[in-house]
Amino acid sequence: MIDLSEEPSSDSGAPGDGGEAGERRPAHGHRLRRTSPQPKRHRSLWKELPILIVVALVLALLVKTFGVQAFSIPSASMQNTLHVGDRVLVDKFTPWFGSEPERGEVVVFHDPNNWLADEPTRKPNPVQKVLGWIGLMPSAQEKDLIKRVIGIGGDTVECRGPGPLRINGHALKEPYVYPGNTPCSVDDLGGQFRVKVPLGYVWVMGDHRQDSRDSRYNQFDSDRGMVPVRNVVGRAIVIGWPISRWDTLPIPGAFDKV
Repeated sequence: MIDLSEEPSSDSGAPGDGGEAGERRPAHGHRLRRTSPQPKRHRSLWKELPILIVVALVLALLVKTFGVQAFSIPSASMQNTLHVGDRVLVDKFTPWFGSEPERGEVVVFHDPNNWLADEPTRKPNPVQKVLGWIGLMPSAQEKDLIKRVIGIGGDTVECRGPGPLRINGHALKEPYVYPGNTPCSVDDLGGQFRVKVPLGYVWVMGDHRQDSRDSRYNQFDSDRGMVPVRNVVGRAIVIGWPISRWDTLPIPGAFDKV
């Protein structure tokens, strides 16, 4: 007669059987092992560094193209508002939404009709080239100027005698004009004028009236000294460098009543 009753297992964990108390073994006699979680492998810093650099460069280029860019002041034409060597931050973002220059704004614009023909071109070193390319320094390849917007499309701007400057017949009080300068120059042909600004253009002048080659002195070019709005890069909003010169560049109250 065949006995169908189960025999006691040798894996019962009884003392002296060589096993741990309460531990069960598989049928083939192999001992079960507890698995511990494997430690996470971290990427080497040297492997991640190139990725971080590429991401930083892409972000810098996006900011330069669509956001804010630094520009350097190369001349005294905007004194005392801006000094030679000042670094200004220019808002390039709002023009993407159709915003156009307003009277009183300090704007950066691409050279409209070779106004900078007689200006020497500086030669940057390799580091300056890279910083200029990503927007952390002004690019030496860009022919840009910075002036104050005086008249916009539809305005009549005129200067008679030493001043004041008039927009649509309204006399401006200009506290930003360089000390010792008159609002209108009387010693040259460009200083006396009366112009009508076409739509899509602006009339610009430097705050250092007797030391600024602006719209007044380019009236014989194809745009009669006007700057096309499409050439305007953006509005200078703050002096960022040097720290001792840090300041914002608001629209003067003189333009409120125009």
